[in-house]
Amino acid sequence: MTLKKHLLGWLAAALLVTGQAQAAPLILATKGFTEQHILSAMTVQYLQKKGFQVQPRTNIAAVISRNAMVNKQIDITWEYTGTSLIIFNHIDKRMSPQESYDTVKRLDAKLGLVWLNPANMNNTYAFAMQRKRAEAENINTLSEMVAKIEHIRQTDPDNNWMLGLDLEFSGRSDGMKPLQDAYQMQLDRPQIRQMDPGLVYNAVRDGFVDAGLVYTTDGRVKGFDLKVLEDDKGFFPGYAVTPVVRKEILDAHPGLDDALNTLSGLLNNDVISTLNAQVDIDHQSPQQVARTFLQQKGLL
Repeated sequence: MTLKKHLLGWLAAALLVTGQAQAAPLILATKGFTEQHILSAMTVQYLQKKGFQVQPRTNIAAVISRNAMVNKQIDITWEYTGTSLIIFNHIDKRMSPQESYDTVKRLDAKLGLVWLNPANMNNTYAFAMQRKRAEAENINTLSEMVAKIEHIRQTDPDNNWMLGLDLEFSGRSDGMKPLQDAYQMQLDRPQIRQMDPGLVYNAVRDGFVDAGLVYTTDGRVKGFDLKVLEDDKGFFPGYAVTPVVRKEILDAHPGLDDALNTLSGLLNNDVISTLNAQVDIDHQSPQQVARTFLQQKGLL
């Protein structure tokens, strides 16, 4: 009888180990730009160190990732509060960063999605200029940029300002037309140069355009010595990156929330822009940058 009990115990233990070994890995989805590639690498490396199995899927568009999470095909993602607020929940109301986070956390909970702790960073849109030029012309805010644009339109139209924009921004609900309305910015069509988002930074640096639409945490802002102009009317919503996880996945994986909150707690605008620059300017791989960063923090 004792031998039978031992055999049953061994069998149960073997089945448990086998079950753990065959447990489905956590599916992590991230988007197709540098910051998200770094977040993906950082998450995979740290979660594996903590004993979780993770399968990354990169270059997934925001809407596709969202639908896949709702349909239980993806378990974890790093999402931005403004994206969920505006694109997924169709809310255009101006909110503080805390209000934005509280709103998407509450609304997405109804879909079984849990927003963990947001990083202390804001990867929102902004306009940027060459730093030397902005300082020489005393342009620090969007309102000051608009005043300069209008002054040139009225007094020297042959040298009208050119603005570099990505294609998507023109059609967004937080895009160019409402921005022009908010700042009373008058532009003639030839003053807008549409281009790939990545080319805007080069165009500003090289003087092909006078100012351009950038992401505030992009490494090229620091790497190309660009000056981000203050959004003094508070037009652009907050885009705090946050780990979002399906509730049933959190319930089934104790400690996952703490691990992801540890990562988000390490991030701010200066940290992520420095990491982005190491990839975009120094040409290190996202995996190498993530590993070095986690090692410096004593997490690997």
